[in-house]
Amino acid sequence: MNASGQSRAAVQVAAQQTGIREFPLPEVPADAGILRVLRAGICGSDIPMYADGSRAPRILGHENVGVIETLGPIARERWGVQEGDLVALEEYLPCGYCEDCRSGEYRSCLATDSRLAGSLRYGSTGIDVWPALWGGYSQFQYLHPRAVLHQVPQGVSPRMAAMALPLGNGFQWAHLDGGAAPGQVVVVQGPGQQGLACVVAARMAGASTVIATGLARDEFRLEVARRLGADHTVVADREPLAQRVAEITDGRMADLVLDVSSGGAGEVINGGLALLRKRGKLLTAAAKHRPLDGFELDTLIRKQVTLRGVRGHSFRAVEMALELMASGRVKLELLATHEFGLDDTDEALRTVGGERPEANAIHVAIDPWG
Repeated sequence: MNASGQSRAAVQVAAQQTGIREFPLPEVPADAGILRVLRAGICGSDIPMYADGSRAPRILGHENVGVIETLGPIARERWGVQEGDLVALEEYLPCGYCEDCRSGEYRSCLATDSRLAGSLRYGSTGIDVWPALWGGYSQFQYLHPRAVLHQVPQGVSPRMAAMALPLGNGFQWAHLDGGAAPGQVVVVQGPGQQGLACVVAARMAGASTVIATGLARDEFRLEVARRLGADHTVVADREPLAQRVAEITDGRMADLVLDVSSGGAGEVINGGLALLRKRGKLLTAAAKHRPLDGFELDTLIRKQVTLRGVRGHSFRAVEMALELMASGRVKLELLATHEFGLDDTDEALRTVGGERPEANAIHVAIDPWG
């Protein structure tokens, strides 16, 4: 443990504002631990939280990787890890006994829903809840007894492992939930970090054709999509998207469309329906924060389409992401574009939020010791 017994952290103190504070490291119960955070990735979902000051003060950051600093004996046995192990930490703190947890779907456990009173979740719980260290934008983080850990494979750096959750989302949505498989056509709408993760996962699942779509401002990201395995990219505000997909597939259209974009609700969902073949699937993971107007229900019925919302990842999906990192089969370092220190957390969040479009940011991480 550090000599001072303190942890520096970037605390959200108001809307779009953080400040550096120090917190004492707690005494560790027998069933808990302390993580020395080496990298904390910035998720796209951090941006609306950063813009909302109503739940401040809190420490954001839930894509966290670090070395186990201190571990109680019960936690050591339960998690199968030791002090000094490099681990990736999920955001969830599931109850462990509900139907969802018992069936392996702990991402749906009500105890993980940050909108519900009394819930705990890394990266959103306030500092008023003991011991305050609930987010990754901090030198140390509390390992709650209900924490979900993954051992990072040998040879995978902390910077790469910080992408385990977004890449895990890609495997969850494209492969495990979407069923991407050999012979299929997969269209990914939106080339952000999550969309690019879906491109990688669809390619690893053996999809015959992977098409990534974006806007003219996404030129850099679409190039990354091609380097990560997309067979085709389409600039949707310059080209007729449905026509291009029809041309690419000889009229067959897509088996699976993944909406991971920030576009308008009706425009994106109805546009996605137009890309599907009959009995295709449209999975949407991008919150629109507004009602869906003008939804073309008749198209869904006529095509017998499956429309599903997806969110988060399973344990297996994150393991798949880490296994891919260890294999070296894909140049995932293309996704890791920026790093910032704690003192520059505001700049890092604003970079992800689009205030510096010239930065061409994809996955941005905080190095609490840098």
